[in-house]
Amino acid sequence: MKITVFADTHRNYNALNAVVNQNLDSDLFLHIGDGQFELLEVASAHPDKKFLMVKGNRDYGSLDDERIIDLDEFKIYCNHGHELDVNSGLEKLLDKAAYNDCKIAVYGHTHLFKTDLINGIYVMNPGSLESPRGKNPPTYGVIKISDGGEIIMNIIEYKSNV
Repeated sequence: MKITVFADTHRNYNALNAVVNQNLDSDLFLHIGDGQFELLEVASAHPDKKFLMVKGNRDYGSLDDERIIDLDEFKIYCNHGHELDVNSGLEKLLDKAAYNDCKIAVYGHTHLFKTDLINGIYVMNPGSLESPRGKNPPTYGVIKISDGGEIIMNIIEYKSNV
């Protein structure tokens, strides 16, 4: 299984669309907040693909603040992170993931990419396609899960063709 993860696209339709088109072999596209308008537009252009999203601090309406994705073998906890104060640390995120028996936790908000294994939980922040921080390039994430349950997380630098 391949999951493409992005966050904090902040209305950058072109970057989001390009990443989706570069990863059409993904089983799931997961947006971790702050990009609902461009995600709706990109998703409507790919009705055969599965898109899920959680609400970021710049999103509006009735989106879920958190989401648990059950993949049968294990679960993924998704939260943008602003309400969990991820700028100060990941304790609340990890507590929520552990409480919900999730093997993977994904978040955004900081605009800083990260992959880690903390207390048995795989953690990913895909960074930002629109406004990365820390002098980092624009990035997104890919999670690959083998048939045997091995989890591999990668951060991919987005390079515009323009």
